[in-house]
Amino acid sequence: MATVTRRSFELRGADGGPLRGDVRTAGSGRARPAVLICHGFKGFKDWGFFPPLAERIARAGMTAVSFNFSGSGVGSDGESFSEPERFGHATFSNDLVDLEAVWSAVRSGTLIEAVDPPTRVGLLGHSRGGGVAVLFAADRADCRALVTWAAIATVRRWDDQTLAAWRATGKMDVVNVRTGDVLPLYTDALDEIERHGRGKLDIQRAASRVTAPWLISHGDADEAVPASHARTLFDAAPRGGSRLELIPGGGHTFGARHPWAGPTPELERVMNLTMEWLGRHLM
Repeated sequence: MATVTRRSFELRGADGGPLRGDVRTAGSGRARPAVLICHGFKGFKDWGFFPPLAERIARAGMTAVSFNFSGSGVGSDGESFSEPERFGHATFSNDLVDLEAVWSAVRSGTLIEAVDPPTRVGLLGHSRGGGVAVLFAADRADCRALVTWAAIATVRRWDDQTLAAWRATGKMDVVNVRTGDVLPLYTDALDEIERHGRGKLDIQRAASRVTAPWLISHGDADEAVPASHARTLFDAAPRGGSRLELIPGGGHTFGARHPWAGPTPELERVMNLTMEWLGRHLM
């Protein structure tokens, strides 16, 4: 079995702070396809299934690039939410700027140790990261494959009462169930949702413009983002280039936990579908 090497990198994030990531590959010196992996809300590049997923992508002959959005709140140790203020001011627009920075560095070849830049580049996003990946992939001919896991279909994820309280107090407390940390979420995200939720941040509208082959995977028992979001995205996507896979019994993380304790049957199913899709469209 090929040995996977992992190399860390740091770019400038949309908020002016560090944008930290990792490149995994099972070889060097020759061009190969690359896959950028986008985590979700309260997620991070080293959460649960992301490292095993990146390893598997690398062993399949592709380069896996995972990173923490600058507003993730996770610090340099890769585990703790030691940057709560960055989390508090996170926005979808900043996520897109971060993704553009990583994408451009990958496309130029500066992040990957090879003679030539990647032959093809694809995107994989989970939850909020899936919605960001859809917004980013819309109208981009250089995105050659898209995979979303449990992706959101709208940036408006809160009810009217919650939004009103958020506006009135100037922040919303977000609890990290795993660590017990209470993270502030200021009105930066609320402001842009109200301003651009039906415009440049309209995920459903962006889905209609995705030209890359797109695998939409979602657990039919998702407790955080209902499977109806997957159906909405699939209905909006151009016909013929997308595929909807609802995973029976699958929750929001397909049963995976952090710290990583191994795959579940539901996660194995979505990983197998993902590898087949990426192999078909990127290799």
